[in-house]
Amino acid sequence: MKNIQEFNQNLLDNMSRVIIGKRDAMQLLTVAMLCEGHVLLEDVPGVGKTMLARALSTSMGIGFKRLQCTPDLLPNDVTGVSIFDQTKQGFTFIPGPAFTNILLADEINRATPRTQSALLEAMGERQITVDGTTYGLERPFLVIATQNPVEYEGTFPLPEAQLDRFFLKLSLGYLDEASESQMLLNLGKEHPIESLEQVVDGKSLPELARQIWEIHVDETIRNYIVRLVFATRNHPDFIMGASPRGSHALYRAIQAQAAINGRDYTLPDDVKMLAPYILAHRCLVHPESALRGITASRVINDIIQQTPLDLGEVEQG
Repeated sequence: MKNIQEFNQNLLDNMSRVIIGKRDAMQLLTVAMLCEGHVLLEDVPGVGKTMLARALSTSMGIGFKRLQCTPDLLPNDVTGVSIFDQTKQGFTFIPGPAFTNILLADEINRATPRTQSALLEAMGERQITVDGTTYGLERPFLVIATQNPVEYEGTFPLPEAQLDRFFLKLSLGYLDEASESQMLLNLGKEHPIESLEQVVDGKSLPELARQIWEIHVDETIRNYIVRLVFATRNHPDFIMGASPRGSHALYRAIQAQAAINGRDYTLPDDVKMLAPYILAHRCLVHPESALRGITASRVINDIIQQTPLDLGEVEQG
């Protein structure tokens, strides 16, 4: 696992030149990439969501495209379009921004459901079908979508089916005083992103992802994941609990977390740390519970506290 550790360390050190005080969030992003998953960034404007995606692509030396989502954006603006070429007397496919390694879908909830759905095939199958022809997407392929959790006017909330396609959901949050002061100092001259260089080979991600499969997950921990997920499905504050895709995502995530930390085995703490980021956005809070201020993340944390690691703990109790 040494190569995965070095990959993560070099990537985070380089990105930290641009993104101050958010190393934990950047490591979660690495976990998602090692599992070939997509990330939903939900946060207020101006905290560095776009800069995070740019720093990531530059540090890995892979393709990056930014898609600004608006209500008038069409599916073909995402996937591409076939046009008639008079010189060839035939149709030529012009690839859209989805044909890249890292696609930043900025303010995804401002796009219409029809356009949002254009990303579903790309995110789920890593391919795009236009006019009956299917085009494979180059690996690695990562969608980083952003949305503002405060401003809802003129937005189209993501349906549960699309939320479930995102491997994890995270927020950057505001900086502390010391970090914000350091940020101002760093931005006093040329922006650090302008001098950022590649430090790892992003094309090696698929091979690193295969190495993740070798991380051992004990039966006790596997059963613990299942009990957590089943608890979300039976919780009175949830209309809908986490899907089997959520179980699999959490299983893969703890393998990546273990590899990043130089272990060839997983720990219960890996599950407890990652579960809120993997499961919360896959659960639908009951409207009455939401009115009482109950959030999915809060319920997930309560479930983690209440669910025993081993059924034997219940019997002993």
